[in-house]
Amino acid sequence: MRDRLNLSLPAELIGRINDMADRKRVTRSAIVEAAVESFLSPDHADMQEAALTRRLDRLSRQVARLERDQRITIETLALFVRFWLTITPPIAPEQQAAAQAKGRERFDGFIETLGKRVQKGRWFADELPGDVPDSR
Repeated sequence: MRDRLNLSLPAELIGRINDMADRKRVTRSAIVEAAVESFLSPDHADMQEAALTRRLDRLSRQVARLERDQRITIETLALFVRFWLTITPPIAPEQQAAAQAKGRERFDGFIETLGKRVQKGRWFADELPGDVPDSR
């Protein structure tokens, strides 16, 4: 059984109700009924807290992944620099122009490969196992 209830609302609020009803393709009564039901629901605060907790958990997992990826990036760069400094012999002044040209050629190849991987959505961090325990 349904009873009729007449009430007065600010024009701006009625406009928002109308907009929502149009967007959701439901009646204005359904919008108002859902809002009042939500407001009067005894576990409304619990539902909000649960939703907030789920969002915080998701954000915590995202931050943990970002921290992990950042540690991987730093470690990768450090290993590369150490390796490069270890194996790169000094270059004689007369060979520097040729070495710089070769370096530019290699860098262009690196950028091309990187672009292709990014375009395909392939990431180095995704190739690493996710269950490696933290060494700290």
